[in-house]
Amino acid sequence: MTWCFIVVLKALSMINPIVHPGMVSLVGAGPGAVDLLTLRALNRIQRAEVVVHDRLIGDDIMALIPAGVQRIYVGKAARNHAVAQKNIEDLLIQQARLGKRVVRLKGGDPFVFGRGGEEVQALAAAHIPCEVIPGVTAATGCSAAAGIPLTHRNMASSCVFLSGHLADESREPDWRALAQPRQTRIFYMGVERLAQIAQRLIAHGLPASTPAAVVQDGTHASQSVLAMELQSLVQCAPAYGPRPGLLIIGETVALSPHYQLVQPVPDAATAPCRA
Repeated sequence: MTWCFIVVLKALSMINPIVHPGMVSLVGAGPGAVDLLTLRALNRIQRAEVVVHDRLIGDDIMALIPAGVQRIYVGKAARNHAVAQKNIEDLLIQQARLGKRVVRLKGGDPFVFGRGGEEVQALAAAHIPCEVIPGVTAATGCSAAAGIPLTHRNMASSCVFLSGHLADESREPDWRALAQPRQTRIFYMGVERLAQIAQRLIAHGLPASTPAAVVQDGTHASQSVLAMELQSLVQCAPAYGPRPGLLIIGETVALSPHYQLVQPVPDAATAPCRA
């Protein structure tokens, strides 16, 4: 273990310490597990003077923030935003103008459904220097933890990352294109609207028997994976709740060790799914 620690310290020392006062680092904290944090992300966290963090940052990652560093919570949940996005951007600008090294700590990757692009635009407009530290995004982290390849030479030649928030119909994806074969569809925040997503895909030609999975608390010790045919998953999936979840639909889901064949029942509200 000692040599591992020395190697990590040496690697950290080789990371270009370009951070300086009055700068913002947008840092991806990954999907949850602390050991999926990148070395550069750890470096920025340990050099921070202010950390502005999201809701899904785990306690073990928060524990890496040095004592005395100011922590500001700006978490978001569905229909419950602690701080409006515009106010977050103003906060980052304000803290940087005070000459502080600011870390904007986000779950996953800042540029994948993390609003990192909006924050970079706001910082650039205010002439605040910033950098982006990529993180393992939920799609790759959770799919790997669940044993689901996102691409496969014989099954899926592409993968598509989508938002599960479909409230505005004018912004819905091209369902006909998404129903085409040989692709893996990954819906962030898709658990709440699983039935709607399945209905639209099936209506546009996707077979109801297509393998699909819900991965909750991906990469954590509490991770759970429910994988089966899409029509069965609609009936068997847990009710939407506070646990973060990822919806994956595509043939490669059948390669997961969690995949199971389930006999659908007429009314999932009154009868359990049967394996």
